[in-house]
Amino acid sequence: MRSRILLALLVVLIAAAAFGVWWWYVRAPRQEHLSLRAVSFADLPGWRETDATAALAAFRRSCAKIAALPPDAPMAYAGTARDWQKACAEASGDPRRFFETAFKPYAVDNGDGLVTGYYEPLLNGSTTRHGAYRVAVYGVPDDLVMIDLGLFRSEWKGVRIAGTVAGHYLKPYPARAEIDAHPPRTAPVLFWSDDPVSVFFLHIQGSGRVRLDDGRMLRVTYAGQNGHPYTPIGRTLIADGALKREEVSMQSIRAWLTAHPVAARRVMETDASFIFFKQEAVGDRALGPAGSEGVALTPRASIAVDPTIHPFGVPMFIAGEGVAGLFVAQDTGGAIRGPARADIFFGFGSSAEDKAGKMKAHARFFVLLPSGVAPTP
Repeated sequence: MRSRILLALLVVLIAAAAFGVWWWYVRAPRQEHLSLRAVSFADLPGWRETDATAALAAFRRSCAKIAALPPDAPMAYAGTARDWQKACAEASGDPRRFFETAFKPYAVDNGDGLVTGYYEPLLNGSTTRHGAYRVAVYGVPDDLVMIDLGLFRSEWKGVRIAGTVAGHYLKPYPARAEIDAHPPRTAPVLFWSDDPVSVFFLHIQGSGRVRLDDGRMLRVTYAGQNGHPYTPIGRTLIADGALKREEVSMQSIRAWLTAHPVAARRVMETDASFIFFKQEAVGDRALGPAGSEGVALTPRASIAVDPTIHPFGVPMFIAGEGVAGLFVAQDTGGAIRGPARADIFFGFGSSAEDKAGKMKAHARFFVLLPSGVAPTP
């Protein structure tokens, strides 16, 4: 009798643990309610001094995607595609005047917002493993399964998981440390890099350009992820006492990793997230890779936002310490969550890296909706 009771208790504990794992992976993210308040352009700090030229160019790229939507397609809280297609038809002439005429600004009343930056790095690479080129950048492995749960239940919209199939079950894909120790056999190597730290930052940025040792230049962009959450290694370095909280920046983290090559791998592996890439042509060198909206990113005019809240293509005016300008929502990122959160794309190369690494500001957010469109809850 006692053994049966213990067995029953064990079954209950296993079932509870399984439910906990399930809930952790599939639960819908807690979504902060978006609060909008109608304002005027005169209420936007720095609007009169804003050069909206790049934002207009970025918006017109979004219009190419909006034009392909059915007219009745919803644009989240901002009307339908038909409303935006009318605004797109007028997107020309003086940039600031266009936005003032075609749009109405709304303040995002969700408290203090946060703005950070990202960029497109340059790496050295080779298509063959030799000499210093020994750090692999992988394409998507055949055994990685990525699932958009929003396709199954509307309340799971925006929730994605990834794993690998074992029998009839989906189990977590290996974390970064395990992938480093046991490289995925079914993942193609896109190129070999000469610097593990640069590859780590490529994973964080999600795309980059590669100067191959045969003189060619190529671009790699995000193609998949192992399903593990992103963990900023700045936290690890603070916990280790390697950096003080006020010292943490992209530049200080890179400098520490480069100066401590033996410890660097352990620190980087505290971020379990691992990115897989695909190769693309560089195309227009003045622009970035395609963002999540599917259009090329415009330096200092494209931003990553939380797509479970904001529709792609919406113009946003952001004003804070060291930043004041008009941007267009065209991308997303794993750490970009909430109504008043944005990541500014600064472009390609070392100058963009410097600006992106130093970009961290609290700011006020304003969204621009087509004239005549009232935001819906």
